[in-house]
Amino acid sequence: MSLARLIDQWFADPAYLNMTLRLLAALAVGGAIGLERSYHGRPAGFRTHALVCLSTSLLMLVTIYENRWFPGLTQGRVALDPTRMAQGIMTGIGFLGAGTIMKEGPTVRGLTTAASIWITAAIGVLIGIGFYYPALVATILTLGTLSVFRWVETRMPAQFYAHFTIRFRRSATMPEGPMREQLSQMGFTVANLNYRLDAAADFFEYRMVVRTSHMDNLRRLADALATLDSVREFRISPTGD
Repeated sequence: MSLARLIDQWFADPAYLNMTLRLLAALAVGGAIGLERSYHGRPAGFRTHALVCLSTSLLMLVTIYENRWFPGLTQGRVALDPTRMAQGIMTGIGFLGAGTIMKEGPTVRGLTTAASIWITAAIGVLIGIGFYYPALVATILTLGTLSVFRWVETRMPAQFYAHFTIRFRRSATMPEGPMREQLSQMGFTVANLNYRLDAAADFFEYRMVVRTSHMDNLRRLADALATLDSVREFRISPTGD
């Protein structure tokens, strides 16, 4: 049977169109929620939400259309439940995906990799039971999410967050008011401000989360702080996926 004929048969069946629409809807909804999270600079953003929503929708097709990949399940008494195997697989894959999530200081990385492992396992389940059409659609959508969505994510407007720590000599500490004003002039807003005084080491420290609409402001801030003699040490750690 030729590929063209096989494709014609697929699209002649309304169920295949229904599967495609469900997967596309899941991708769109997950992506929309992820856009909001990406805009606010959260580690689990655009692609992560899209992949998780797509993978869960894909696995639900296994149950909804079980009569297509195993007609015997709908004939009288059910003696076999292959979905139990899928549940065990996805539970184990969850632990594997968790191992790819790394916390580097205040930054969390690897969430999109974990989501891609999860949906790859879901696609493998569908191929294993012979449910090829949704597996093919999911593969195409996954590759598009990991490539095209990355391009979209890098060009969409977003807020950038960073953990900011700065230490002054105790005798030359910049007051909080002027410090906030200087950060504001450079395009930052401040949240979760903490203070630390170490008399033995003779320094006063501010620790906070800063937010900006332009990533270049982080570099400008670092350049400005490097010229201040009163600054003993500073650290700017952008958050990200």
